[in-house]
Amino acid sequence: MADVRDVNLNRLTVFVAVVEAGSLTAAAERLGIAKTMVSAHMQRLEREVGASLIARTTRQLSVTDAGRAFYDASCRILQMTEEALSAASGEASPARGTLRVSAPVDYGAQIVAPALVDLRATYPELDIELICADHYVDLIGEGIDLAVRLGNLRDSNYRTVKLGSYGRWLVASPAFVARHGMPRSLKALAALPHIAMTVLRHPSTLELTRSGSRHGAGVLTDDKAVRRVRCTNALSMNTATSARAAVLAGGGFASLTDFSIRADVASGNLVRLLPEWSCVPSSVQAVFPPTSYPSGKVRAVIEALKTRIAKSAV
Repeated sequence: MADVRDVNLNRLTVFVAVVEAGSLTAAAERLGIAKTMVSAHMQRLEREVGASLIARTTRQLSVTDAGRAFYDASCRILQMTEEALSAASGEASPARGTLRVSAPVDYGAQIVAPALVDLRATYPELDIELICADHYVDLIGEGIDLAVRLGNLRDSNYRTVKLGSYGRWLVASPAFVARHGMPRSLKALAALPHIAMTVLRHPSTLELTRSGSRHGAGVLTDDKAVRRVRCTNALSMNTATSARAAVLAGGGFASLTDFSIRADVASGNLVRLLPEWSCVPSSVQAVFPPTSYPSGKVRAVIEALKTRIAKSAV
């Protein structure tokens, strides 16, 4: 059995960087050292531990079962070390270094970016990068500290924290309503030209609930309160931004996120259709790699996002 006195703490940092970056080259760039140095650290660490941690081929790098367990433990060790150093220096919750956050394009622009501005004002030692994309990013492979995701999550192996929730409203432009009339029933709604979003699981189907229906954590407790409406698609869009633009231009109605169109509705640029109906609420969640102790910067951004989301809902 390996002796803890034989393991160099610096090599744990290198190992974690290799796993999260996905390659020796990417880890070297992240750490600012030569690739040969990263390789040397990994070889020495495996000798110190007495086990193979990563499997190298000419094209890719993969983590062994022992390496995955050692990665989780290394993250805990490094986090506890960070907390110990903070306690010694009198800092209760340090937030420094590089922070990489990903989010959907519209949510990133409207909610996450302002939250990160607030966070940077509180922690000026943070170097923050926001990556906005409507596809799912690989957190470990792309070196993302935290991803903000909407709706149902696919990353069952990652840790999650609920930040808030959002709804989707049925909206159209005033010109569209003047041309087609205001629908008075779900049947009339289904006959109207619909702007579909192809990133949704069922782009042509709306799952709607009446205002006042009981629900918790974004899931209705009364299945009878959900009505499914099959729509007639006029246009299909692959981003929320383009769908909103098409609705504003009078191309059809759509179910758009409340946070993205609240100002449009307030200004009269968009009109809510059947306002007693809205799509089933969904959760906004923070997703981060499966360490037992999220770093100070991850905890800080989670709190900043919760604060910004609470403000935006008022």
